[in-house]
Amino acid sequence: QVQLVESGGGLVQPGGSLRLSCAASASIFNAMGWYRQASGKEREWVARITDGGRTFYDDSVKGRFTISRDNAKNKVYLQMNSLRAEDTAVYYCYGDLIGTLYWGQGTQVTVPS
Repeated sequence: QVQLVESGGGLVQPGGSLRLSCAASASIFNAMGWYRQASGKEREWVARITDGGRTFYDDSVKGRFTISRDNAKNKVYLQMNSLRAEDTAVYYCYGDLIGTLYWGQGTQVTVPS
């Protein structure tokens, strides 16, 4: 069973930065990325990076968040800058194996208004 473990969440003031990390127990995913889920809302996609390094972002985070990947370490990162109150959510790392998604347990990011 492949496991994904996130870290790096926390409380940050508006305009601040956080870096999330996600470690996968195996190097099998053709793409990895992040979703987030705010309290009382649906889980929404945030960003994705392919094994070739192509990146994709939701419009709400484009220009503020940067996804990167270290294939040698089976890790994916999400650098979040200029954080806003509306970025408050539980952030979930995922690995995409030919259309099947594997999930981490989530890490809380809180940006007070």
